[in-house]
Amino acid sequence: MHMSLSKFESMLKTNSIYFFDLVEFEEIIVHYLDIGKHSLAKKAVKLGLEQHPTSVDLKLLEVEILIFDNKLEKASQKLRRIELLAPNNEEVYIQKATILSKSGSHKESIENLKIALLHADDKVDIWSMMGMEYLYLDDFEKARLSFAKCIDVDYEDYSSLYNVVYCFDMQKNHEKAIIFLNAYLDKNPYSEVAWHQLGRQYFVLKRYKEALTCFDYAVLIDESFIGGYLEKAKTYEQLGEFEDAIKNYMLTLELDDPTAFAYVRIGECYQRLGKLDSAIRYYKKSVHEDPFLDKGWILLTEAFYEQKDYQKSLYYISKAIKIDEYNTFYWRKYSDINIKLNSFKEGIKGLEKCIELNDCSIEIYIALSDVLLFIGDFNDAVKVLVSAQETYKDAPEIEYRLSGLSFTLNNEDKAFTHLINGMNLDYEYHIIMKDLFPLVFVNLKVQELLSNYKKAME
Repeated sequence: MHMSLSKFESMLKTNSIYFFDLVEFEEIIVHYLDIGKHSLAKKAVKLGLEQHPTSVDLKLLEVEILIFDNKLEKASQKLRRIELLAPNNEEVYIQKATILSKSGSHKESIENLKIALLHADDKVDIWSMMGMEYLYLDDFEKARLSFAKCIDVDYEDYSSLYNVVYCFDMQKNHEKAIIFLNAYLDKNPYSEVAWHQLGRQYFVLKRYKEALTCFDYAVLIDESFIGGYLEKAKTYEQLGEFEDAIKNYMLTLELDDPTAFAYVRIGECYQRLGKLDSAIRYYKKSVHEDPFLDKGWILLTEAFYEQKDYQKSLYYISKAIKIDEYNTFYWRKYSDINIKLNSFKEGIKGLEKCIELNDCSIEIYIALSDVLLFIGDFNDAVKVLVSAQETYKDAPEIEYRLSGLSFTLNNEDKAFTHLINGMNLDYEYHIIMKDLFPLVFVNLKVQELLSNYKKAME
């Protein structure tokens, strides 16, 4: 093969003409296709067909290249001519199936693959292709059966194994997946991939002890199996064994380049252990590794918030918002932190941003009106609450606030109307008046109305 390649490339450089037999050309073309040198593969096909113009195999390789270049119509035309010459060649139907698949005609693609099966001695690749076509159609049962046939022939076909398990996952048939994987492991007990996949099924079913046993087997078989250690770590987290979780995440860092994900998980484990300083150290490592990981920034935000270091917390939430400015949770946190820092204007900005982004929960409206009330912007507070009432018509928290604000704005009639509405909705909630509007609460008329309503309830 090496000699043929050298000879071919020498021919291209010198413009000399050398003769290659059919097998040599096929090997040269396939080699160039495998390493992604399609221009050289095209040259080899052209020269090959000049020397072997009747070769069906070379014509099919030409079609394969055309399909790769997305020249589907031209490829189809050539295939029709090839089919007349070789109607029993499975590759004709495989290439037809590929074109149909690329065109979105997956059912027709499957029909051609079924014809290919009739003519093929080695059926594994065709079953695999059929499995993929069924996946495109969301027919997970038939996809699974197709991939399972591949495994029956080759128990180390891990790509098909993953696909079988994927089909079980999509069908939420985790118990059946467990049965399948156990049967597989009876025949191939030293497959770390299968043990890993079996552990995943137990994990989904919250059978964490069994999951852990499977992951243990996976890393015993392959001590460098990063996926096994990751899953072990996640399982230990679920069991509340955070020290063991950290150890396994650390092992992944030793085995491969560090990842922001691992740093985040280590940080969260330390936080669960109450070791906030260690948690912060690993959160910082995560954002250093991946500055666009907003989760790392938000975890730093929460950690410093917990330490009541609101200035640092504000710095980190601003980082998170720069990455995802449409995340209303971040804007809520931004508002909360600014209010803690007595930066009410920015606090209001954060809450208004939430509403702008369609986070119109009653909590947002209430928080916004309370900030406006606190800074003495009573009219705007009323506007916010009236707007909220369009969605939340029977909310006592709105009625009592509107009552207090109406009293504050000397609109006594409205104030009493809202107060009565609030009492009708939830009498006990009137205590909010004492917290937000202490001067209104001690008003004799208000006290009398509250007292009379209570008596009427008894």
